Amino acid sequence: MEESPLLTNDAVVFGLLMATLALIFSTSASDHPFWKKFYSVIPTVLLCYFIPALFNSFGWISGDTSKLYGVASRYLLPASLVLFTISIDIKGILKLGPKALTMFLAGSFGIMIGGPVALFTVGYFYPELLGGNGPNEVWRGLSTIAGSWIGGGANQTAMLKVFEPSSTLFSQMIAVDVLVANLWTAVLLYWAAKPEKIDRFFRADSSAIYELRDKIADFRKGIMKIPTLSDTMIILGVGFGVTGLATFIADILAPFIDVNYPELAQYSLNSSFFWIVVIATTIGLALSFTRARNLEGAGASRLGSVLLYVLVATIGMQMDLGAIFDSPVLFLVGIVWMIVHILVMLIVAYIIKAPFFYVAVGSQANVGGAASAPIVASAFDSSLAPVGVLLAVLGYAVGTYGAYICGLMMQNISGM
Repeated sequence: MEESPLLTNDAVVFGLLMATLALIFSTSASDHPFWKKFYSVIPTVLLCYFIPALFNSFGWISGDTSKLYGVASRYLLPASLVLFTISIDIKGILKLGPKALTMFLAGSFGIMIGGPVALFTVGYFYPELLGGNGPNEVWRGLSTIAGSWIGGGANQTAMLKVFEPSSTLFSQMIAVDVLVANLWTAVLLYWAAKPEKIDRFFRADSSAIYELRDKIADFRKGIMKIPTLSDTMIILGVGFGVTGLATFIADILAPFIDVNYPELAQYSLNSSFFWIVVIATTIGLALSFTRARNLEGAGASRLGSVLLYVLVATIGMQMDLGAIFDSPVLFLVGIVWMIVHILVMLIVAYIIKAPFFYVAVGSQANVGGAASAPIVASAFDSSLAPVGVLLAVLGYAVGTYGAYICGLMMQNISGM
Protein backbone atom coordinates (compact mmCIF):
# COMPACT_ATOMS: atom_id res chain seq x y z
CA MET A 1 0.00 0.00 0.00
CA GLU A 2 1.34 3.42 -1.00
CA GLU A 3 2.24 5.67 1.95
CA SER A 4 0.46 8.96 2.34
CA PRO A 5 2.67 12.06 1.96
CA LEU A 6 3.48 14.17 5.00
CA LEU A 7 1.56 17.16 3.58
CA THR A 8 -1.77 16.39 1.90
CA ASN A 9 -3.53 19.77 1.95
CA ASP A 10 -2.81 21.61 -1.30
CA ALA A 11 -2.95 24.97 0.47
CA VAL A 12 -0.06 23.83 2.67
CA VAL A 13 1.81 22.35 -0.30
CA PHE A 14 1.36 25.56 -2.29
CA GLY A 15 2.65 27.56 0.68
CA LEU A 16 5.73 25.34 0.82
CA LEU A 17 6.38 25.75 -2.90
CA MET A 18 5.97 29.54 -2.75
CA ALA A 19 8.25 29.79 0.32
CA THR A 20 10.81 27.69 -1.55
CA LEU A 21 10.65 29.97 -4.59
CA ALA A 22 10.99 33.03 -2.33
CA LEU A 23 14.06 31.53 -0.65
CA ILE A 24 15.66 30.69 -3.98
CA PHE A 25 15.13 34.13 -5.46
CA SER A 26 16.17 35.98 -2.28
CA THR A 27 19.45 34.08 -2.13
CA SER A 28 20.03 34.46 -5.88
CA ALA A 29 19.74 38.24 -5.45
CA SER A 30 22.11 38.27 -2.46
CA ASP A 31 25.47 39.99 -2.65
CA HIS A 32 27.06 37.41 -0.35
CA PRO A 33 30.12 35.83 -2.05
CA PHE A 34 28.91 32.28 -1.33
CA TRP A 35 25.58 32.80 -3.07
CA LYS A 36 27.16 34.67 -5.97
CA LYS A 37 29.52 31.74 -6.55
CA PHE A 38 26.75 29.17 -5.98
CA TYR A 39 24.39 30.70 -8.55
CA SER A 40 27.21 31.12 -11.05
CA VAL A 41 27.26 27.31 -11.18
CA ILE A 42 23.63 26.33 -10.43
CA PRO A 43 20.92 28.19 -12.41
CA THR A 44 18.02 29.60 -10.40
CA VAL A 45 15.38 27.88 -12.53
CA LEU A 46 17.02 24.48 -11.96
CA LEU A 47 16.58 24.82 -8.19
CA CYS A 48 12.96 25.89 -8.66
CA TYR A 49 12.51 22.62 -10.46
CA PHE A 50 14.74 20.27 -8.46
CA ILE A 51 13.91 21.17 -4.85
CA PRO A 52 10.17 20.37 -5.25
CA ALA A 53 11.30 17.08 -6.85
CA LEU A 54 13.23 16.30 -3.67
CA PHE A 55 10.15 17.14 -1.57
CA ASN A 56 8.18 14.63 -3.64
CA SER A 57 10.91 11.98 -3.56
CA PHE A 58 11.24 12.24 0.25
CA GLY A 59 7.49 11.81 0.66
CA TRP A 60 6.83 15.28 2.06
CA ILE A 61 4.39 16.04 -0.76
CA SER A 62 2.85 14.02 -3.58
CA GLY A 63 2.77 15.11 -7.20
CA ASP A 64 0.34 12.27 -7.90
CA THR A 65 -2.38 13.29 -5.45
CA SER A 66 -1.93 17.08 -5.54
CA LYS A 67 -4.10 19.09 -7.91
CA LEU A 68 -1.62 21.96 -8.10
CA TYR A 69 -0.03 20.91 -11.39
CA GLY A 70 -3.43 20.67 -13.05
CA VAL A 71 -4.35 24.14 -11.80
CA ALA A 72 -0.98 25.63 -12.81
CA SER A 73 -1.01 24.09 -16.28
CA ARG A 74 -4.63 25.07 -17.00
CA TYR A 75 -4.75 28.52 -15.37
CA LEU A 76 -1.23 29.88 -14.90
CA LEU A 77 0.46 28.58 -18.07
CA PRO A 78 -2.02 30.14 -20.55
CA ALA A 79 -2.01 33.43 -18.62
CA SER A 80 1.79 33.54 -18.61
CA LEU A 81 1.87 32.85 -22.35
CA VAL A 82 -0.46 35.79 -22.93
CA LEU A 83 1.69 38.10 -20.80
CA PHE A 84 4.84 36.99 -22.61
CA THR A 85 3.39 37.31 -26.11
CA ILE A 86 1.71 40.72 -25.86
CA SER A 87 5.10 42.40 -26.25
CA ILE A 88 6.67 39.92 -28.67
CA ASP A 89 8.28 41.02 -31.90
CA ILE A 90 6.76 38.63 -34.47
CA LYS A 91 8.98 39.91 -37.29
CA GLY A 92 11.98 39.24 -35.10
CA ILE A 93 10.86 35.66 -34.47
CA LEU A 94 10.41 35.08 -38.20
CA LYS A 95 13.97 36.35 -38.75
CA LEU A 96 15.25 33.49 -36.58
CA GLY A 97 15.05 31.44 -39.77
CA PRO A 98 14.50 27.74 -40.52
CA LYS A 99 17.09 26.34 -38.10
CA ALA A 100 14.60 26.28 -35.21
CA LEU A 101 12.19 24.15 -37.25
CA THR A 102 15.04 21.92 -38.46
CA MET A 103 16.14 21.23 -34.88
CA PHE A 104 12.57 20.48 -33.82
CA LEU A 105 12.18 17.93 -36.62
CA ALA A 106 15.60 16.47 -35.79
CA GLY A 107 14.36 16.00 -32.23
CA SER A 108 11.22 14.22 -33.44
CA PHE A 109 13.30 11.97 -35.69
CA GLY A 110 15.69 11.22 -32.81
CA ILE A 111 12.79 10.04 -30.66
CA MET A 112 11.29 7.98 -33.50
CA ILE A 113 14.49 6.00 -34.05
CA GLY A 114 15.60 6.20 -30.42
CA GLY A 115 12.83 3.91 -29.21
CA PRO A 116 13.66 1.00 -31.52
CA VAL A 117 17.43 1.47 -30.97
CA ALA A 118 16.98 1.50 -27.18
CA LEU A 119 14.68 -1.54 -27.18
CA PHE A 120 17.06 -3.51 -29.43
CA THR A 121 20.16 -2.52 -27.44
CA VAL A 122 18.81 -3.14 -23.94
CA GLY A 123 16.81 -6.15 -25.17
CA TYR A 124 20.08 -7.77 -26.29
CA PHE A 125 21.20 -7.89 -22.65
CA TYR A 126 17.72 -8.39 -21.15
CA PRO A 127 15.80 -10.64 -23.61
CA GLU A 128 12.71 -10.61 -21.39
CA LEU A 129 12.01 -7.10 -22.72
CA LEU A 130 11.30 -8.59 -26.12
CA GLY A 131 8.87 -11.16 -24.77
CA GLY A 132 5.56 -10.71 -23.04
CA ASN A 133 2.06 -11.61 -24.03
CA GLY A 134 -0.59 -9.37 -25.54
CA PRO A 135 -1.11 -6.20 -23.49
CA ASN A 136 2.01 -6.92 -21.42
CA GLU A 137 4.38 -6.65 -24.38
CA VAL A 138 6.86 -3.91 -23.46
CA TRP A 139 6.83 -2.28 -26.91
CA ARG A 140 3.15 -1.43 -26.44
CA GLY A 141 3.95 0.58 -23.33
CA LEU A 142 6.97 2.22 -24.94
CA SER A 143 4.77 3.48 -27.76
CA THR A 144 2.94 5.67 -25.24
CA ILE A 145 6.26 7.27 -24.26
CA ALA A 146 6.88 8.01 -27.94
CA GLY A 147 3.51 9.78 -28.07
CA SER A 148 4.36 11.84 -25.00
CA TRP A 149 7.89 12.72 -26.12
CA ILE A 150 7.01 13.78 -29.66
CA GLY A 151 3.70 15.48 -28.90
CA GLY A 152 2.19 15.46 -25.44
CA GLY A 153 -0.48 13.95 -23.24
CA ALA A 154 -3.10 13.82 -25.99
CA ASN A 155 -0.73 11.97 -28.31
CA GLN A 156 0.21 9.62 -25.48
CA THR A 157 -3.47 8.84 -24.93
CA ALA A 158 -3.84 8.19 -28.66
CA MET A 159 -1.06 5.57 -28.51
CA LEU A 160 -2.67 4.05 -25.42
CA LYS A 161 -5.86 3.54 -27.40
CA VAL A 162 -4.08 2.30 -30.54
CA PHE A 163 -1.66 -0.22 -29.00
CA GLU A 164 -3.57 -0.98 -25.75
CA PRO A 165 -0.83 -1.83 -23.20
CA SER A 166 -1.99 -3.21 -19.86
CA SER A 167 -2.75 -0.71 -17.09
CA THR A 168 0.18 -2.03 -15.01
CA LEU A 169 2.61 -1.62 -17.89
CA PHE A 170 1.25 1.81 -18.71
CA SER A 171 1.74 3.01 -15.12
CA GLN A 172 5.38 1.89 -15.28
CA MET A 173 5.83 3.79 -18.55
CA ILE A 174 4.40 6.93 -16.95
CA ALA A 175 7.16 6.73 -14.33
CA VAL A 176 9.83 6.25 -17.02
CA ASP A 177 8.37 9.08 -19.11
CA VAL A 178 8.23 11.59 -16.25
CA LEU A 179 11.60 10.84 -14.64
CA VAL A 180 13.73 10.56 -17.79
CA ALA A 181 12.09 13.58 -19.45
CA ASN A 182 12.45 15.68 -16.31
CA LEU A 183 16.10 14.73 -15.83
CA TRP A 184 16.77 15.90 -19.38
CA THR A 185 14.86 19.12 -18.70
CA ALA A 186 17.12 19.69 -15.69
CA VAL A 187 20.19 19.30 -17.91
CA LEU A 188 18.78 21.78 -20.43
CA LEU A 189 18.00 24.31 -17.71
CA TYR A 190 21.57 24.01 -16.45
CA TRP A 191 23.15 24.66 -19.84
CA ALA A 192 20.62 27.36 -20.74
CA ALA A 193 22.50 29.60 -18.31
CA LYS A 194 25.76 29.16 -20.23
CA PRO A 195 24.98 28.48 -23.92
CA GLU A 196 28.06 30.34 -25.20
CA LYS A 197 30.37 27.36 -24.57
CA ILE A 198 28.28 25.01 -26.70
CA ASP A 199 27.70 27.66 -29.37
CA ARG A 200 31.46 28.13 -29.73
CA PHE A 201 31.87 24.37 -30.17
CA PHE A 202 29.13 24.31 -32.83
CA ARG A 203 30.57 27.48 -34.41
CA ALA A 204 26.97 28.69 -34.34
CA ASP A 205 25.79 32.18 -35.17
CA SER A 206 23.49 33.31 -32.34
CA SER A 207 23.28 36.91 -33.51
CA ALA A 208 19.62 36.72 -34.59
CA ILE A 209 18.60 35.42 -31.15
CA TYR A 210 20.53 38.14 -29.33
CA GLU A 211 19.22 40.81 -31.69
CA LEU A 212 15.66 39.77 -30.89
CA ARG A 213 16.43 39.72 -27.17
CA ASP A 214 18.11 43.14 -27.25
CA LYS A 215 15.36 44.66 -29.39
CA ILE A 216 12.70 43.58 -26.89
CA ALA A 217 14.89 44.81 -24.02
CA ASP A 218 15.19 48.23 -25.69
CA PHE A 219 11.43 48.35 -26.20
CA ARG A 220 10.90 47.58 -22.52
CA LYS A 221 13.28 50.33 -21.44
CA GLY A 222 11.42 52.85 -23.57
CA ILE A 223 8.07 52.19 -21.91
CA MET A 224 9.22 51.17 -18.42
CA LYS A 225 7.44 52.77 -15.46
CA ILE A 226 6.69 52.09 -11.82
CA PRO A 227 3.51 50.01 -11.93
CA THR A 228 0.44 51.18 -10.05
CA LEU A 229 -2.20 48.93 -8.54
CA SER A 230 -4.39 49.68 -11.58
CA ASP A 231 -1.58 48.61 -13.94
CA THR A 232 -1.10 45.32 -12.11
CA MET A 233 -4.84 44.57 -12.03
CA ILE A 234 -5.14 45.34 -15.75
CA ILE A 235 -2.21 43.03 -16.56
CA LEU A 236 -3.67 40.19 -14.50
CA GLY A 237 -7.11 40.91 -15.95
CA VAL A 238 -5.77 40.58 -19.48
CA GLY A 239 -3.81 37.40 -18.69
CA PHE A 240 -6.54 35.55 -16.86
CA GLY A 241 -9.35 37.07 -18.91
CA VAL A 242 -7.82 35.68 -22.10
CA THR A 243 -7.23 32.37 -20.29
CA GLY A 244 -10.91 32.24 -19.37
CA LEU A 245 -11.97 33.05 -22.92
CA ALA A 246 -9.58 30.46 -24.36
CA THR A 247 -10.90 27.84 -21.93
CA PHE A 248 -14.52 28.73 -22.73
CA ILE A 249 -13.90 28.29 -26.47
CA ALA A 250 -11.82 25.13 -25.96
CA ASP A 251 -14.53 23.51 -23.84
CA ILE A 252 -16.94 23.94 -26.77
CA LEU A 253 -14.54 23.23 -29.63
CA ALA A 254 -12.76 20.10 -28.33
CA PRO A 255 -15.92 18.05 -27.53
CA PHE A 256 -17.51 19.20 -30.82
CA ILE A 257 -14.54 17.91 -32.81
CA ASP A 258 -14.39 14.71 -30.73
CA VAL A 259 -18.03 13.88 -31.49
CA ASN A 260 -18.36 15.12 -35.06
CA TYR A 261 -14.84 14.71 -36.47
CA PRO A 262 -13.22 11.84 -34.49
CA GLU A 263 -10.65 11.35 -37.26
CA LEU A 264 -9.07 14.68 -36.20
CA ALA A 265 -8.07 13.12 -32.87
CA GLN A 266 -4.84 11.99 -34.56
CA TYR A 267 -3.91 15.68 -34.74
CA SER A 268 -4.82 16.17 -31.03
CA LEU A 269 -7.57 18.56 -32.15
CA ASN A 270 -9.96 16.95 -29.66
CA SER A 271 -7.74 17.98 -26.74
CA SER A 272 -9.04 20.96 -24.78
CA PHE A 273 -5.54 21.69 -23.43
CA PHE A 274 -4.25 21.94 -27.00
CA TRP A 275 -6.90 24.52 -27.86
CA ILE A 276 -6.38 26.49 -24.64
CA VAL A 277 -2.67 26.90 -25.44
CA VAL A 278 -3.29 27.70 -29.11
CA ILE A 279 -6.11 30.20 -28.49
CA ALA A 280 -4.36 31.95 -25.58
CA THR A 281 -1.13 32.28 -27.58
CA THR A 282 -2.98 33.51 -30.67
CA ILE A 283 -4.89 36.17 -28.74
CA GLY A 284 -1.67 37.22 -27.04
CA LEU A 285 0.03 37.61 -30.40
CA ALA A 286 -2.96 39.61 -31.72
CA LEU A 287 -2.75 41.92 -28.70
CA SER A 288 0.92 42.58 -29.50
CA PHE A 289 -0.36 44.73 -32.41
CA THR A 290 -2.48 46.88 -30.08
CA ARG A 291 -1.84 49.29 -27.22
CA ALA A 292 -1.90 46.31 -24.87
CA ARG A 293 1.73 45.92 -25.96
CA ASN A 294 2.57 48.85 -23.66
CA LEU A 295 1.54 46.82 -20.61
CA GLU A 296 5.07 45.44 -20.80
CA GLY A 297 6.24 48.76 -19.35
CA ALA A 298 4.30 48.02 -16.15
CA GLY A 299 5.78 44.53 -15.86
CA ALA A 300 3.59 42.18 -17.91
CA SER A 301 6.40 39.71 -18.61
CA ARG A 302 7.61 39.95 -14.99
CA LEU A 303 4.20 38.81 -13.76
CA GLY A 304 4.21 36.19 -16.51
CA SER A 305 7.52 34.94 -15.14
CA VAL A 306 6.00 34.65 -11.65
CA LEU A 307 3.22 32.44 -13.02
CA LEU A 308 5.72 30.41 -15.03
CA TYR A 309 7.99 29.75 -12.04
CA VAL A 310 5.03 28.50 -10.03
CA LEU A 311 4.39 26.11 -12.91
CA VAL A 312 8.06 25.06 -12.84
CA ALA A 313 7.73 24.15 -9.17
CA THR A 314 4.55 22.12 -9.77
CA ILE A 315 6.24 20.28 -12.65
CA GLY A 316 9.20 19.52 -10.40
CA MET A 317 6.93 17.97 -7.78
CA GLN A 318 5.82 15.39 -10.36
CA MET A 319 9.28 13.79 -10.36
CA ASP A 320 10.05 10.91 -7.99
CA LEU A 321 13.78 10.23 -8.02
CA GLY A 322 13.22 6.95 -6.18
CA ALA A 323 11.03 5.52 -8.95
CA ILE A 324 14.12 4.47 -10.89
CA PHE A 325 14.60 1.57 -8.47
CA ASP A 326 11.11 0.14 -9.15
CA SER A 327 11.81 -0.96 -12.73
CA PRO A 328 15.48 -0.22 -13.48
CA VAL A 329 15.56 -2.04 -16.82
CA LEU A 330 12.72 0.06 -18.20
CA PHE A 331 14.48 3.19 -17.01
CA LEU A 332 17.59 1.98 -18.79
CA VAL A 333 15.56 1.77 -22.00
CA GLY A 334 14.32 5.31 -21.40
CA ILE A 335 17.81 6.65 -20.76
CA VAL A 336 19.29 5.00 -23.88
CA TRP A 337 16.32 6.31 -25.85
CA MET A 338 16.94 9.85 -24.62
CA ILE A 339 20.67 9.57 -25.38
CA VAL A 340 19.87 8.67 -29.01
CA HIS A 341 17.55 11.69 -29.21
CA ILE A 342 20.26 13.95 -27.80
CA LEU A 343 22.96 12.60 -30.12
CA VAL A 344 20.79 13.12 -33.21
CA MET A 345 20.09 16.71 -32.17
CA LEU A 346 23.73 17.50 -31.41
CA ILE A 347 24.92 15.99 -34.70
CA VAL A 348 22.36 17.95 -36.71
CA ALA A 349 23.13 21.12 -34.76
CA TYR A 350 26.84 20.69 -35.46
CA ILE A 351 26.22 20.13 -39.17
CA ILE A 352 23.95 23.16 -39.65
CA LYS A 353 25.76 25.26 -36.99
CA ALA A 354 22.57 25.79 -35.00
CA PRO A 355 22.77 27.72 -31.69
CA PHE A 356 22.19 25.73 -28.51
CA PHE A 357 18.97 27.70 -27.99
CA TYR A 358 17.46 25.86 -30.96
CA VAL A 359 18.72 22.52 -29.62
CA ALA A 360 17.24 23.09 -26.17
CA VAL A 361 13.89 24.50 -27.29
CA GLY A 362 13.54 22.07 -30.21
CA SER A 363 14.17 19.13 -27.88
CA GLN A 364 11.87 20.39 -25.13
CA ALA A 365 9.10 21.21 -27.61
CA ASN A 366 9.13 17.46 -28.33
CA VAL A 367 9.84 15.92 -24.95
CA GLY A 368 8.18 18.43 -22.66
CA GLY A 369 5.49 19.98 -24.86
CA ALA A 370 3.69 23.26 -24.26
CA ALA A 371 4.04 23.06 -20.49
CA SER A 372 7.84 23.12 -20.37
CA ALA A 373 9.11 24.32 -23.77
CA PRO A 374 8.46 27.97 -22.85
CA ILE A 375 10.18 27.38 -19.50
CA VAL A 376 13.38 26.26 -21.22
CA ALA A 377 13.10 29.07 -23.77
CA SER A 378 12.61 31.68 -21.04
CA ALA A 379 15.65 30.31 -19.19
CA PHE A 380 17.64 31.91 -22.04
CA ASP A 381 15.52 35.07 -21.86
CA SER A 382 11.88 35.65 -20.95
CA SER A 383 11.26 37.36 -24.29
CA LEU A 384 12.01 34.08 -26.10
CA ALA A 385 9.28 32.02 -24.38
CA PRO A 386 6.85 32.29 -27.36
CA VAL A 387 9.37 30.49 -29.58
CA GLY A 388 9.02 27.44 -27.33
CA VAL A 389 5.23 27.67 -27.48
CA LEU A 390 5.09 27.81 -31.26
CA LEU A 391 7.32 24.74 -31.64
CA ALA A 392 5.44 22.83 -28.94
CA VAL A 393 2.15 23.39 -30.77
CA LEU A 394 3.79 21.88 -33.85
CA GLY A 395 4.65 18.85 -31.71
CA TYR A 396 0.96 18.18 -31.10
CA ALA A 397 0.42 18.02 -34.86
CA VAL A 398 3.19 15.52 -35.69
CA GLY A 399 3.21 13.56 -32.43
CA THR A 400 0.66 10.90 -33.30
CA TYR A 401 2.23 10.12 -36.68
CA GLY A 402 5.76 9.89 -35.32
CA ALA A 403 4.74 7.84 -32.29
CA TYR A 404 2.70 5.42 -34.39
CA ILE A 405 5.63 4.77 -36.73
CA CYS A 406 7.94 4.39 -33.73
CA GLY A 407 5.53 1.88 -32.15
CA LEU A 408 5.42 -0.22 -35.33
CA MET A 409 9.23 -0.30 -35.49
CA MET A 410 9.44 -1.44 -31.84
CA GLN A 411 6.80 -4.10 -32.54
CA ASN A 412 8.96 -5.46 -35.36
CA ILE A 413 12.02 -5.55 -33.11
CA SER A 414 10.09 -7.42 -30.42
CA GLY A 415 9.04 -9.99 -33.01
CA MET A 416 12.56 -10.63 -34.29
